[in-house]
Amino acid sequence: MTSARDALVVPDASTEARGGTARLRRANLERALAFAVDHAGPFTRGDLTEATGLSAPTAGRLVAHLIRRGLVRDLGAGPSRGGRRPSLMEFNARYGFVAAIAVGADRTRLAVADLGGERLAQRAMRTPRELHPKALLSRVAAGLRRLVREAGVSRERLVAVGVGIPGLVDRETGTVVAVAPGLKRWFNAPVGRILADALGVGIEVENDVNLAVQGEHWRGAARGHDTCAYVNVGTGIGGGVLIEGKIRRGHHLMAGEIAFMCLSPRHAGPDFGDHGCLATPAGLEAQAARWPRGALGDPDRWLAALYDAARDGDPEARGAVAEVTTLVGIAAANLSLAIGPPLVVVGGTIPGPDGSFMDQVRQTVARILPVPATVVASELREEAPLWGGLLIATQHARDRLRPRLEDDPAR
Repeated sequence: MTSARDALVVPDASTEARGGTARLRRANLERALAFAVDHAGPFTRGDLTEATGLSAPTAGRLVAHLIRRGLVRDLGAGPSRGGRRPSLMEFNARYGFVAAIAVGADRTRLAVADLGGERLAQRAMRTPRELHPKALLSRVAAGLRRLVREAGVSRERLVAVGVGIPGLVDRETGTVVAVAPGLKRWFNAPVGRILADALGVGIEVENDVNLAVQGEHWRGAARGHDTCAYVNVGTGIGGGVLIEGKIRRGHHLMAGEIAFMCLSPRHAGPDFGDHGCLATPAGLEAQAARWPRGALGDPDRWLAALYDAARDGDPEARGAVAEVTTLVGIAAANLSLAIGPPLVVVGGTIPGPDGSFMDQVRQTVARILPVPATVVASELREEAPLWGGLLIATQHARDRLRPRLEDDPAR
């Protein structure tokens, strides 16, 4: 009979040492890769050692390994800094590719980019709202596959897709857990699973306005502001909150959902959703009702006509725009009071940054707040959620690079 003592296998010191060395090497490889991914432009081994604290010989071995793996590109010798010319290298952003899908009530936008976020191709298509979510997403997936081919990217090198949906999203499951404005059949739609089955890659699903604020922080008006808020004006009205670089979702996934903001005690009744919440007077339908002679067909066109007419002095158009800017200003001011961000970005279906629209929004904010917040127009406009989708896709893709750091025989 085998005793517990006999059954116990104690690894010898050399086995433990080898295991510890392998773990240390892998950790160092991850540090080196993280530096290469985040570094803007070419770098040297000296830059790597200074940033990571690794010794020069260790940095040299790790970089050589990453170059063999194709994750880093050797650019050859750089200019002399007073001695031997250093070797330059950079992260290989074309090692893999990502895509983004931003589903809107009227249009769905698609984009393909490399791992550095450089867009290679983009397209907008009509959102076929009459279809069931699975059929709609199948059509969107087919459109994305065509775009990937047009970008010259093989499907095998597409690593991840970031998806924006106008509704409350369970990030863990990729499921729409609350009905999206304009997409009323989407309650509990498993968007992540449907697209993963259709595309065969990693899928990250997020609320579209949360993506918009991340997009503006990455490439737009909120660069340099790790804490900021975003107000989106479109089919409905929404908000996104970024605090210290992270999206604030709240316990019920509703942090920043200003569409549900109650405007008056007299509206806090059974018909609140129909009359009293901010989405009712600030959404696209309400804007159309205020200026019915222009509210036909493509919203982008009649909204542009509305803003043009207001700028030209049309009293009906000016009144309609004034109501919207007041409501948007209230939303921006209330978000500022709640979270105190240094910056609030206003985006969606609004005119450009110059002109009376943003001036009127700022005037409303200034009337409400004792210390007015800085309120600016979106730089990315309707494409802000698309940029946010590319961002979360690149983050997902970079996480998937870690398993490719395994040692190779040539090391």
